[in-house]
Amino acid sequence: MDAHSPTWIAAQLGGFVALGFIIAAFASRQDDRLLLYLIFANVAFAVHFLLFGEAVAAGMSGLVVVRIWLARRFPRRQPLMWLVLIATVAVAVATWHSWYDIFPLLAAVFGTLAMFLLRGLPMRVLLAGVALCWLANALIIGSIGGFIAELLALGTNLVTMWRIHCAKRRPESG
Repeated sequence: MDAHSPTWIAAQLGGFVALGFIIAAFASRQDDRLLLYLIFANVAFAVHFLLFGEAVAAGMSGLVVVRIWLARRFPRRQPLMWLVLIATVAVAVATWHSWYDIFPLLAAVFGTLAMFLLRGLPMRVLLAGVALCWLANALIIGSIGGFIAELLALGTNLVTMWRIHCAKRRPESG
């Protein structure tokens, strides 16, 4: 894609829109709010990746929206988790075009495990791994907004994880 073409600029703007939602998501200590903002971020990322011509990444982002909704509505339902994992692999296989499509696939798999099996701090630890996968993808495809979004997602998530850890260590007053 030609840098500075209208499509390239629109793709980059989509990444910056997602960035705003990512910051809001990982700054929240409430799991429900985290997941809601992640839904909005992934809609923006799906459009972002479509504009970049990255079908696997766009498909994974679209599935993330469904996965988050299912995980919120039916927490810890492993049969649903397995269906989401099967759909994730099927979409990746159907749209695969390059070796680096492994990063969105890994991000989607790790995210599915985090959303269905974990809560609180353990969920955020696995989501940090998800951010690392998306960060690698953003670097490879040249997504400025995606790179900044994932770098900030990772940093914000790490700070929030530290805040949660410190809050658990404080003695209760009263």
